[in-house]
Amino acid sequence: MSAVRLIVAGMLQESAERPGGTSETAALRVLRKVFGYDAFRGQQEAVIDHVVAGGDAVVLMPTGGGKSLCYQIPALVRRGTGVVISPLIALMQDQVDALKALGVRAGFLNSTLDLDQRRVVEAEFLAGELDLLYIAPERLRLETTTALLERAEVSVFAIDEAHCVAQWGHDFRPDYLNLSMLGERWPDVPRIALTATATRATHQEIVQRLGLPAARDFVASFDRPNIQYRIVPKRDPRKQLLRFLKEEHEGDAGIVYCLSRNAVERTAEFLCANGVEAVPYHAGLDAGTRAAHQARFLREDGLVVVATIAFGMGIDKPDVRFVAHLDLPKSVEGYYQETGRAGRDGQPSHAWLAYGLQDVVQQRKLIESGEGDPAFQRRARSHLDAMLSLCETVRCRRGQLLAYFGQEPAEGAAELSCGNCDTCLSPPESWDGTVPAQKVLSTVVRLKRERGQKFGSGQLVDILLGRRTAKVIQFDHDGLSVFGIGTELAEGEWRSVIRQLIAQGLLEIEGEHGTLVLTDASATVLRAEREVRMRKDPAPARSRAAGSAGSRSGGGSSGRAAVAAELPEEAVPLFETLRGWRAEQAREQGVPAYVVFHDATLREIAVRRPGTLGELGEITGVGEKKLATYGEGVLAALAGGPPE
Repeated sequence: MSAVRLIVAGMLQESAERPGGTSETAALRVLRKVFGYDAFRGQQEAVIDHVVAGGDAVVLMPTGGGKSLCYQIPALVRRGTGVVISPLIALMQDQVDALKALGVRAGFLNSTLDLDQRRVVEAEFLAGELDLLYIAPERLRLETTTALLERAEVSVFAIDEAHCVAQWGHDFRPDYLNLSMLGERWPDVPRIALTATATRATHQEIVQRLGLPAARDFVASFDRPNIQYRIVPKRDPRKQLLRFLKEEHEGDAGIVYCLSRNAVERTAEFLCANGVEAVPYHAGLDAGTRAAHQARFLREDGLVVVATIAFGMGIDKPDVRFVAHLDLPKSVEGYYQETGRAGRDGQPSHAWLAYGLQDVVQQRKLIESGEGDPAFQRRARSHLDAMLSLCETVRCRRGQLLAYFGQEPAEGAAELSCGNCDTCLSPPESWDGTVPAQKVLSTVVRLKRERGQKFGSGQLVDILLGRRTAKVIQFDHDGLSVFGIGTELAEGEWRSVIRQLIAQGLLEIEGEHGTLVLTDASATVLRAEREVRMRKDPAPARSRAAGSAGSRSGGGSSGRAAVAAELPEEAVPLFETLRGWRAEQAREQGVPAYVVFHDATLREIAVRRPGTLGELGEITGVGEKKLATYGEGVLAALAGGPPE
């Protein structure tokens, strides 16, 4: 019997009393003894108690909110093995390593195992020697897998990343549609579906498609107050990114998302050439290269991964200090999921996005030229419109994000200033853009009526500015009555006007060439029946400090400054000593540093300076297994020498 099971068995045999005389549950004792935490957070305890009692649950909880404990602890308290269905094949090894470091017996079955390895895991499962078994969803299509599960006792089924069942969602996985069979074949085994990303519609789809109509819903706030949201006008995006990294995240780990594989490669090369260690990650790379780059990101400090959306879901690295986008995400759900990979440790972090007119044109073209049916294209346009609205808002970005997911800021005011997004830290100016809007729309009208033509934004801007380019002369556009009527604005300002007209539904992008056409609402502007308010893009400037997030971390200047946040000055050298000790342990074991101890645990050790194993065992995040494994080494590091 494992150490964890002995803890649980002991709990069931005797009633443990806490200092105040109140009874301590088996779940709470496992939390303390195995995971090293004294108390549950938020709704964790309610979820765990419900599942331990045999109930089904749907859990919506933000990244970093502690979702994994909601199924790990029931799996340890209930009889049998907990089975976790997860799409994160590339990360299962790290997840299992992290559990083993806690003394939890864990294994996984996926396509990365050879026949002998798979047989060993299956034998352990059948012998009752696993507390948790991770399975990729596609394996459940195999009758051999379901037959295996029927031959042993399952304590709980956990369906992680449950939003993957949503067919209109950003991460749809067809294999998830088969998971309703779990309730049919194992009606007495509780199921828990978990995700960090779900609108109300996605929530309903999870319940329906997974067959969980009687499940209890647990919906936590999606707010991530430690993440500062910042969206900037795209001018020279790679140089803007480099300035952002050099000024605010020197030496930090982070993720940069690009839309295309080519953009990923070029951006990674650009960063490396300018002194930022970066590696590419996209589906065009061979599996070995992708695995090596992901392993480096998880195990090394300060590495930047430049990636398509193929990278990131389920990444457990707690000290990702920023997530940057060089291209417009397709949806608010995707944006929230991707930015949520920053700051899992609760420390100040950034979500930074460079956004421009060409992004809008490109995304519209992708939708129009895609293979989806009309219903799919309508839904894709709706997702993109919501993302454009977030980019162009003059309101608090956090408030708008939460409103999209059907929530309000904690204080309950939808218009609340969060104090930690760009629109709150530097409120944008708005201006009356009605006349410029009429000029743009009139140009579209003249091209259609007088020339029978449709063009994209570049030609419209040239006409408005009175530029006699080769293309303008070729099509006789210098003879239009609107030629040269827009010299009061610069080219970038006109592009901003066009971008915002698209976002407001007053212009539409049509066809694979990205031409601009009027919408039904355009006529109200042309007839001066509607005022068009626009957001004034900020002038180019040096990157600002991280506002309220940066003020808690000394301005967000470096990774070590961020993780040392809130440390007394005298504790910083000891904290760095502990980081060095941890890095050595992680290298020896071939695991990410956070598998040994999280930064938060090292910070508490550096401040409290425990002198005995008993005192060290009182530190948050130091469970019994880690105390036995690392205790002497930590005390030696604190004393300034190696253990005897």
